[in-house]
Amino acid sequence: MSYQYILYDKRSDGIAYLTLNRPEKLNALSRPLQDEVADAVRAADRDPEVRVLVLRGAGRAFSAGYDLSPQPAPAGQYIRRDTLADRAGLEHTVDCWMTIWNARKPVLGQVHGYCLAGGTDLVLMCDAVIAADDAQIGHPGVRALGMPLTSMWPYLVGPQRAKLWLLTGGSMDGVEAERIGLVARAVPAERLEQEVLSIAQTMAKVLPELLIVNKAAINRVYELMGLRTAQQNAVELDAICHATESVQEFGRVVREKGLKAALEWRDTKFGDYRGAKV
Repeated sequence: MSYQYILYDKRSDGIAYLTLNRPEKLNALSRPLQDEVADAVRAADRDPEVRVLVLRGAGRAFSAGYDLSPQPAPAGQYIRRDTLADRAGLEHTVDCWMTIWNARKPVLGQVHGYCLAGGTDLVLMCDAVIAADDAQIGHPGVRALGMPLTSMWPYLVGPQRAKLWLLTGGSMDGVEAERIGLVARAVPAERLEQEVLSIAQTMAKVLPELLIVNKAAINRVYELMGLRTAQQNAVELDAICHATESVQEFGRVVREKGLKAALEWRDTKFGDYRGAKV
């Protein structure tokens, strides 16, 4: 398989790697990249030689989030003036990320560097996330753009901790993410790749039929608690957010002054991310 924005590699031991490959953009999640992720996940799920899929990012970050650069829609325009078109685009993104949840086979998330905003939407769909202890994980988009689309935060950390982080937009390191249950495990950065590979190899030794039914059984619990309905609500509420004057103002700053200036405008009063003093 040949892709432009991701890498897909199969090992001989039943492990496959899907690598987000826009390192010059901190693996910003453009529409074409989203489509390639979904295609590769489906391909791995169909492939009898693949037992476990690992999702990771190239360069110095897993992903800094959705591609907010002012490109022609649908490739990069995140905020659309037409609310119905926006809703359709958001649904498409959720559908892409849900290929991980819907896959019969286990998908492990390997997080290093930044994992922000849409990066968390994506990686939290994985069956287990292993993070570097110094990874930076958060959803700053709640300050000026909208809300998490895949709705996994409250399921993983509970309502109070989800609100603590999603009503402030702050970030945490991998150790804190493990402590509150957002990720399964945090390990020293230099051990991350080997730790993920070791877990993947252990999973690959389990009978494939049992991997399938046990993943399905756990997923069904969350679906019975309304996960898919929560995602549909998130799509609709996010589209409403994008139509508000405040969020449109962020889009205006992006168009007129550039993304860097818009992120500084968003974060300066908080003193973190692009607004941090150096």
